[in-house]
Amino acid sequence: MKLFLKGERCLLEKCAFERRSYAPGQHGQNMRRKQSNYSVQLRAKQKLARIYGMREGQFRKYYKESTRVPGVSGDNLLRLLESRLDNVIYRLGLAPSRKGARQLVRHGHFLVNGHKVDIPSFVTGPGDVIQVAEKSRQLEVIHESLRRSKEAVPWLSMDKVNLQGQVVEKPNRDDIPTVAEEQLVIEFYSRV
Repeated sequence: MKLFLKGERCLLEKCAFERRSYAPGQHGQNMRRKQSNYSVQLRAKQKLARIYGMREGQFRKYYKESTRVPGVSGDNLLRLLESRLDNVIYRLGLAPSRKGARQLVRHGHFLVNGHKVDIPSFVTGPGDVIQVAEKSRQLEVIHESLRRSKEAVPWLSMDKVNLQGQVVEKPNRDDIPTVAEEQLVIEFYSRV
């Protein structure tokens, strides 16, 4: 499945998935085995972790947190992942990809509620104002991302003139454009 991890490149014909839609290697075209339930669940978890650029330990912590919060665990998991600072910056259109957003955050280019935050996993909440730091307002990567960006998701508002965005509310499952089967991820972790 195409995950759009390479940003704009995935929209072009140069995308590796478009050129070759089978697994790499000598036997890539011959793999037509029926997948077990475990395999399907593992793939769903790996896909979601890969989309958000996380490793296993951190992803497991988000799962544990999502099961503690009242409500549907799958929706809670996606809500937590979407509330991360690097993802919010990506959704606002201030970075070309989540990986690029993570790097910009690590280098201290953003302020949250007027304070410098350089931790990509910082969880934002309703009312938080994210803005580009004064020293970083001339960065070409930010302006290029803003030119290419689509409309922001409904739970965020963006002021392109002042280079700042705001988290209006917690994201609902319907507002999250990520193609994920979060229930399979919850089932995967619940069996372990």
